[in-house]
Amino acid sequence: MNRNKNYTGIDCFRLIAALLIIAIHTSPLSSISETGDFILTRVIARTAVPFFFMTSGFFLISRYSQSPEKLIKFVRNILRIYGIAILIYLPINIYNGYFHMDNLLPNMIKDLLFDGTMYHLWYLPAAAAGAVIAWYLVKRLDFAKAFLITVVLYMIGLFGDSYYGLSERFLGLHNLYDLVFQISDYTRNGIFFAPVFFVLGGWIAECGKKEKPFLLKKIIFRFILNFFLMFCEAMTLRHFHIQRHDSMYLFLLPCMFFLFTLILHLNFNLMNKLRNKKHDNYLQDYFRTLRSVSSIIYIIHPMMILVVRLTAKLLHLQDLLIENSLIHYFAVCFASIAFGMIFSLLYTNAYRIHSAPAKNRAYIEINLNNLEHNVKVLREIMPPQCELMAVVKAEAYGHGTFPIATHLNRIGVKAFAVATIDEGIALRKYGIRGEILILGYTDVCRVSELRKYDLTQTLICFEYANELNKQCAKWKARTIAGSRYKMKTHIKIDTGMHRLGLPYNNLEEIKELFSMENIEVTGIYTHLCCSDSLLADDVAFCEMQTDRFYCVINDLKSNGIAIPKLHIQSSYGLLNYPNLRCDYARIGIALYGVLSTPDNDTILKPDLRPVLSLKSKVILIRNICKGESVGYSRTFTAKRNSKIAILPIGYADGFPRNLSGGKGSVLIHGQRVPIIGRICMDQLIIDVTDIDNISVGDTATLIGENKGEELSASAVANGLDSISNEFLCRLGARLPVVVEYT
Repeated sequence: MNRNKNYTGIDCFRLIAALLIIAIHTSPLSSISETGDFILTRVIARTAVPFFFMTSGFFLISRYSQSPEKLIKFVRNILRIYGIAILIYLPINIYNGYFHMDNLLPNMIKDLLFDGTMYHLWYLPAAAAGAVIAWYLVKRLDFAKAFLITVVLYMIGLFGDSYYGLSERFLGLHNLYDLVFQISDYTRNGIFFAPVFFVLGGWIAECGKKEKPFLLKKIIFRFILNFFLMFCEAMTLRHFHIQRHDSMYLFLLPCMFFLFTLILHLNFNLMNKLRNKKHDNYLQDYFRTLRSVSSIIYIIHPMMILVVRLTAKLLHLQDLLIENSLIHYFAVCFASIAFGMIFSLLYTNAYRIHSAPAKNRAYIEINLNNLEHNVKVLREIMPPQCELMAVVKAEAYGHGTFPIATHLNRIGVKAFAVATIDEGIALRKYGIRGEILILGYTDVCRVSELRKYDLTQTLICFEYANELNKQCAKWKARTIAGSRYKMKTHIKIDTGMHRLGLPYNNLEEIKELFSMENIEVTGIYTHLCCSDSLLADDVAFCEMQTDRFYCVINDLKSNGIAIPKLHIQSSYGLLNYPNLRCDYARIGIALYGVLSTPDNDTILKPDLRPVLSLKSKVILIRNICKGESVGYSRTFTAKRNSKIAILPIGYADGFPRNLSGGKGSVLIHGQRVPIIGRICMDQLIIDVTDIDNISVGDTATLIGENKGEELSASAVANGLDSISNEFLCRLGARLPVVVEYT
């Protein structure tokens, strides 16, 4: 899950949820209407805590963001906040005589683990426990089974909460729940209550896409319907006095599902509007501060309740600020928000001083909007029934495998191609589903890993296939789980490139692959070696390759062999030979919005947009006099009094040394300036004499667009007598990837 994306809807509702939590603890309508207060605090406000749990699950448990490191970091942060909160409220606990109670040690343990050392702090240990339970259930069992288990836990908690009267009177579970209540005063805790909402949040992140506008009415209707059912449920339980507490409702689960989906939908619409505003960046930053403010409000509002009550006594305003429950609520809200805003601003400023932003030196910037656009336009030109197979080898051509592959998977791409088994394993660990084809060689000793991670191996020659078949047999003999397993493979046919693959004219060996006991052929493909050229000889060669390929396919058909999925086209294969009927199109460089060279001419010219930009910061500006030299070997000598700037990026970051000495340039303030002297391992120097108002911290663009000017990857690579494929793959050895999704 991409945290750089703005979730403004979620951030806005965080504040609403925090104010609902205050309502639960202040009963705003109690002096006006007891029933109205019940509806507000025991029905409407019961969506607040589940929302917080779902938000955490949304960012933590989706397979696109699921990692032990993130879980550990989340739990550590929650426990740190819990520890700080315990210290904040320690004086109040001492004043209230907490440490003079009977059975102090067991009660302290119970409060620390379940109930919270202050009445509202139960949320924090519940969040930590719920996150761990949900994370491991999803990791081990997947979402459907994890959801079923957490629903069972929720139902156990439900009959110890809002339905306790039924379990006590009719179900004969009184003794069981008495035992539970010796451990925790509530079933609204991290075992019975929190996990299901973490799983729901992760599941929405897993499956959720931007809702289409025509579905908004359905979402609203389903939310209103389920909220009405929850309201009826709560009022019925209250009427018959069934609740022990009133935190958990049966219809709370579907209600929260549709509420969260609605919030995400509204987030999308709101961001579209903000994008067109003059001050959209300011507004987005403002909304993001709500994340920390809402957390602070949750922690600090009981203290603000005391502050308001103390102020009322000092000013003799008890009738106004205390007895009037609505004004009391607004006063607590005002004090809590004010404290939260002040603390958040102070913390943010301190944090900026002590921490470096992601864009502090040099970085790769990835535009996921452009990636989505490219997928859309490429799919439009594919033959009917053809699927896109995204080639994400070499860190997705230098773009960063994780952000690229996970986003492609989320928007519906279900087939991927990599070069090595380790790249395939990495995709599976990122949570990628669908077919993952290894285009290159894998040592046959790694058969168990191919099976474990459900990877598809290319058969690069007959001898290799035979060894793979034998190794698979040995592995199956040692493993009960592998007794019925067949290795999924694609046959590569060498139709003239003479690199990998079985020769097209060796039909007997190709047919024999289909009868190997431990190998399942799920695809056949070839590679067009000169599909990027429209010269007559190259076109004729490509046509010969395709004829040879289909001759093999027709021969297999005539021998009664069922034909698996076929693929021929790579990026240029699709752009120059769009009418080839295949099951997959293996798209690499075109997926990222660039062509290999700027002078490549293609039959189809779709509107592809570059996904990657390469940027760096100006860290130093110097004035040099005419005749002074710059850099290693003094290859540049100033012919005039000049101003130079240092960028902290070099060939160790993948920016080629061959662009030294004026061969390369960068964009800054919308102007192209030359790279002078030798590019170093970690720095390069640019001549900014003709740039006005340049200062330290300005951004320089080495690949990408800057105020209407553009340096394309293909143009830069062409200056190196190379191609953009090679140039882009060099990047990223130590550069951070910053994801932009506007």
